Amino acid sequence: MAQTVFLLVEMFLIFCCVTSARKQSPLISDESVRRPGKSTECQFGKSLHEMGSTWFADLGPPFGVMYCIKCECIPIQKKRRIVARVQCRNIKNECPKPSCDEPVLYSGRCCKVCPDDQNSPDVVQDTTPILTPEEEEKNMKHFATLLTGRTSSVLRRDEGSPSVGLQPSILQQSNNNRVATGRFTFHRKNLYYSFYVSEPLQRPRALQFSDHEGNILEEQALIVAGVTSVYQNVTGKVCGVWRRVSRVYRRLLREEKMFVSLLWGSGDQEHVLSGQVARYRSLSKELFSSLMQPAPGTDSLAMSGAGGTAIVTATSSTPSIHISVVFNGIFSPDDVADVPVIVRLESQEKQQVVLEEERKVQKPAHELNVVEVLSVVTSAELRLLTRGKLVVSISSKKKPTELRLEGKVITRATCEIFQGVLASSDSDGGNDEDEDIEKALSAQTLTSGMAWMYMSRDGSLVYSVQLDELSLQDSPMLVLVSGHRSGGRRSMVELEDLTPSLVSGWANGTIDRMSPRELEQLYAGELSLNVATRTEPSLVRGRLAPRPMADARDSRSPVLLKRQNVTAPATMAGMAWLAVDSDCSLHYEVVLSGLTPEDRSLELYLKELPFIAPGAPVSRRLLEEFKGSHLEGFVMSVTQTEFSRFDSDVCFLEVQDQATGSVLLKARLKQVAVPLTCLPNYSDNDVPVSSNGVMLGASTLTEATTCFHEIRFYEEGAQWTSKIDPCTMCNCHHGRVKCDTVPCPPLPLTCTGKPAPGECCPTCTNSSASQESNTSVTRGCYLAGQFYPAGSSWHPYLPPSGFDLCAVCTCDVNTLEVQCPRMQCPPLTCNEHDAFRPDKKACCKQCPPVPPEDSQLAKDQQNPNGTVLHQSVDDILANGGCNYFATGEVFENGHEWHPRVHSHGEVKCVKCRCKDGTIKCERKRCLRSSCSPVTSSFISSRRRNSSQSTSNSDECCSQCRRNRRHHRPAYNS
Repeated sequence: MAQTVFLLVEMFLIFCCVTSARKQSPLISDESVRRPGKSTECQFGKSLHEMGSTWFADLGPPFGVMYCIKCECIPIQKKRRIVARVQCRNIKNECPKPSCDEPVLYSGRCCKVCPDDQNSPDVVQDTTPILTPEEEEKNMKHFATLLTGRTSSVLRRDEGSPSVGLQPSILQQSNNNRVATGRFTFHRKNLYYSFYVSEPLQRPRALQFSDHEGNILEEQALIVAGVTSVYQNVTGKVCGVWRRVSRVYRRLLREEKMFVSLLWGSGDQEHVLSGQVARYRSLSKELFSSLMQPAPGTDSLAMSGAGGTAIVTATSSTPSIHISVVFNGIFSPDDVADVPVIVRLESQEKQQVVLEEERKVQKPAHELNVVEVLSVVTSAELRLLTRGKLVVSISSKKKPTELRLEGKVITRATCEIFQGVLASSDSDGGNDEDEDIEKALSAQTLTSGMAWMYMSRDGSLVYSVQLDELSLQDSPMLVLVSGHRSGGRRSMVELEDLTPSLVSGWANGTIDRMSPRELEQLYAGELSLNVATRTEPSLVRGRLAPRPMADARDSRSPVLLKRQNVTAPATMAGMAWLAVDSDCSLHYEVVLSGLTPEDRSLELYLKELPFIAPGAPVSRRLLEEFKGSHLEGFVMSVTQTEFSRFDSDVCFLEVQDQATGSVLLKARLKQVAVPLTCLPNYSDNDVPVSSNGVMLGASTLTEATTCFHEIRFYEEGAQWTSKIDPCTMCNCHHGRVKCDTVPCPPLPLTCTGKPAPGECCPTCTNSSASQESNTSVTRGCYLAGQFYPAGSSWHPYLPPSGFDLCAVCTCDVNTLEVQCPRMQCPPLTCNEHDAFRPDKKACCKQCPPVPPEDSQLAKDQQNPNGTVLHQSVDDILANGGCNYFATGEVFENGHEWHPRVHSHGEVKCVKCRCKDGTIKCERKRCLRSSCSPVTSSFISSRRRNSSQSTSNSDECCSQCRRNRRHHRPAYNS
């Protein structure tokens, strides 16, 4: 029996390994969807286990936990990677012989043992951690790294050849070397990382953690198709998290034996920057950071591969600035000991020196050196620091011009967001009559909300606030405040009034000037948002708590969890973040407010309601059971079909009381970005099939799959690009397919460009932030699942109406932000009553043309394409003319023309004619003889040997096009 069960376990492990490793057909290799796999954890079924842990195999029903099958997550060396693998064995034969006469088989055990005997192989004994989780987290903070050409270690490739940092030829292209700096925060077994990368470098494609021997411990992809981060685009940071770091690797981190590498490009064009992850005490109070590069005019040969980073701390109580500089590369070959360096903080705009100190480096190192300075400053100089007006530099005292590093002081490199739930707050106690009245009034309010903020790279605070059920009759005020309750009384100081940006329950904007004291309070979690009215000094309120930016919090926006019962306490509200990573795992974070008691058992559900109607089918998935006001987790078993419905307004998130089964809070999911590899992918010949493999006909398809276009089914509300013409967008609306040709907005006068290969519209090429030619990564923006290159402009596609010609979207070259301002129509030169729109989609009205004096004048003023300028449109249409909606032109009855297609220009092989108000287009018919092999080769020969251009008819027939819609290849049996 034991051998049979162990065989079942082996088959289960093989199945898990195959299904996790092969998510697509093994015969098809798609390099575009390859991504680094999770190598630091073991997956057994639907559970993850950290390296070094042991457990008993749980096969689920009907077998359950097999206490005689002991599994372990062990590390295995695979080339230069360390990967985790599951190893299970049958321990039945390892049971010791009991020393007593009547051994007992306890529940949950495999071996019969004597009473009180614990020395048995069927007891899982994990290694006891040296430190408690609280002590370990306290000792695992304040790590940073500097990545330059001098700190990059030699990394061995998989095939054994070395891969050194950035190539010298790449480094010497500019006097500004490639530099990067990172910050690391350890929290609840997770290592959050943040990076600033120098301007010449684009976003790296991957990140690797390795040991001192160059073995890869963890690898993560930093670019995922179909997903873009608003936060990382605005701040210019690279953010992420290494989840569930094992005890073995946490020890390497504590001992400063871990290295991190950033990778660009691939193959022979791969470039790497790496550096050591070390501990720096000054990071505990860091407010600003600086990425330092060789200053203009320095010695490029001596400064090759040099760089630095500054950790800047400011104190507002006694105005002072503390700077810790980690650097290399400013020493001469004869600098051996006690080398003087100059640290300077100055304003380049006002030519004002704020701080200048001399320090001595006892023993200069080639890779890393650290100096610290502390100086008292004025309040005005401190304000310059918070407004991003200062530059920090470090130089050699002997050669200050040739050996010098400098960088602008900007927002600190740590990726973090400040978030809070806005709800009615209860009294903290006391017998004050005013507080009792306020508590009674707050219990009746339905208002709730949420807020999230972050610091942009230029030092401004970007905020977003949503308020639900907010009455505008009471003149609400939204204020950023500091302070807290004290002795039953509120002690609040108003810092910033955000009411002017409050529109329809939403407040979005930026606060440009933050004082040093306000920044200290923001990073310490001491700021709050307060909503007041004429009768309520605090209708709803919420504290802004700092959180590291990664996974779920790195999505576009959270959703507001609203109470479902109006009789429930007004203090109850919540917010939830959701995101999908490159491994198709759904990450979620839920923050709740006002749920009492704290030990209440709750359940988080993901519900799908395709049709909002009585008796409609409902699909509910239990994500996690939890207690308390904060939940953070992930689930791996979400299907591609479920992911495809995340943006269809049919999925909900619910918080349920486990005891009563009642729904406490609920939110509708919107704008959940899903990687393209996690969505269903049908080929041209794929047709949806049922669970038993039977092909579904058009009559048996579900309501969600109602459109058929180009041999593929699409769900209701979906939009896609035509496979035949990539410059055509289509959408599915009420079971009908509607397609529109992509219109191109006019380029600015200062731009010159033409459509790139594979693009529909030209892109402005006169940009200061041109892309590097040595990388395969294309910078751009995503909007509604469509990718647009940096610097491009387009009209937004709004199904089912089509393209909105009254708005032009642009992808900012520097921040990769999408902005879609409305077009400004030029002033009319005629009476507004006489103005008209030549096309129903036209954005601006036009004045009617001046009627011609005679027919000859009308012909003289006619355009070459056949459109009449000075004749009433109504008259042309009344006389049998045609309105060509593709271009908005009006043609007279009987006129013929060649249509224009955006991607090909004028199609001379097709001729259109206006006949009695109807447009008919026909393609030129070619003779069969023109498509014979002999004729085709003859025409090709004439094209090569003749300098004269062929006629239009020859061009139409020389390509020998045939309608292959019903063509099928023949196979020999």
